[in-house]
Amino acid sequence: YYMAKRPEHRGPPQLFYNEKESRKYTQNSRMIDIQLQMAERAIELLVLPDDTPCYILDIGCGSGLSGEALTEGGHYWAGIDISPHMLSVAQEREVEGDLLLSDMGEGLGFRPGTFDGAISISALQWLCNADCKDHNPVKRLYTFFTSLYACLTRGARAVFQFYPENPAQMELITQQAMKAGFTGGILVDYPNSTKAKKMYLCLFTGGAPPALPKALGTAEYIDNDKVSFVEARNQLRRKGKEKVPMKSREWIIAKKERKRRQGNICFLFLLQTCETRY
Repeated sequence: YYMAKRPEHRGPPQLFYNEKESRKYTQNSRMIDIQLQMAERAIELLVLPDDTPCYILDIGCGSGLSGEALTEGGHYWAGIDISPHMLSVAQEREVEGDLLLSDMGEGLGFRPGTFDGAISISALQWLCNADCKDHNPVKRLYTFFTSLYACLTRGARAVFQFYPENPAQMELITQQAMKAGFTGGILVDYPNSTKAKKMYLCLFTGGAPPALPKALGTAEYIDNDKVSFVEARNQLRRKGKEKVPMKSREWIIAKKERKRRQGNICFLFLLQTCETRY
């Protein structure tokens, strides 16, 4: 669980992810590849219907790398992030999702049932820190999970790749998620590998909770799964190559339908960050 010089120990996210740090997500090829792999795995764990575009929320969307994976899979998305520098990079990269500046610990201001699912890469652990004197990690986690549960359709999933600092953080996060109404659990890919090990919190809304997906890098997954994660990634990329060309008639119709479905969420959303309190 432990990592040297964890980013969340260096300061609040909106200050840590300054312009210099945000640029790394467009310049560091290794960092980009790792982020994309984790995003693709999170999307796989959402178990979205084949050949049906879904509307997904990307929490802590950063520079839009995980959003690009959603776009390649044929889905629509909206992303929120607390760092204005990260969102500026995403705008420069001309990502296709809608971008909103927001502190997830303040709650999500979306209408009920807006999203078909949610993903988050390397962001959830930030809520365990008290970056302001009025920050209470327990309350912020509960506020976040409660508002997330409300804006998801029933039967939807939310998948968080995250880096818990210790078992106590894992317990804190899962307790607040379950208290908010979610079911689910933590899946660990490559549990015996120091470098490849990744943790995913898989949450489900409504109905009887399904079984957790199989973890990668375990004998059970290798023996029972006919389609490997690498093959699934290649399928996603092939889908992306077949997507409708931008500005075509089909693209414009799809864009209009997304905007109609989305409604005026930008006007309903409170754009607020902790930065104003410093």
